[in-house]
Amino acid sequence: MKIFKSFIILIKIIIVFFIISCKERNSLRLADDKIVKVIKTARSYIGAPYQYGGTTSKGIDCSGLLRNSFNKVDVSIPRTSKEQSKIGVRVKLKNIQRGDMVFFAFKRGKKITHVGLVTSISKKKITFIHSSTQKGVIEENLLAPHYLKKLVLIRRIL
Repeated sequence: MKIFKSFIILIKIIIVFFIISCKERNSLRLADDKIVKVIKTARSYIGAPYQYGGTTSKGIDCSGLLRNSFNKVDVSIPRTSKEQSKIGVRVKLKNIQRGDMVFFAFKRGKKITHVGLVTSISKKKITFIHSSTQKGVIEENLLAPHYLKKLVLIRRIL
């Protein structure tokens, strides 16, 4: 009888772990679906010209691009790159993932002046999308020296 009770308890524990595991996988899948949609939305702006304070395909800035993209999955983020840099979880470059926000300081010091969104990762390249003052919305390599030396922060909200 004691062995039977122990067996029943073991089965219950296995079932609980299975249920928790399924819920975690579903949560991860849901987050990944959102990331795909955020990236797809951001890419729909490729070719749009840069416009300070802009939020449409006729002209958009870097923080407006990210705000519009995250809004598409009902995630509200602040309007400016400085404020956006304060939300989410800080991530190290070695742990970067698609959907992470990358923040840059292009002026003196470490003051954040620009933001982009990681769209793909391979062994030699981390691609991010942003609204460049010169080129408009474009995808570029984060590991390019120009960007890497100005990178100051990575944040994850999904």
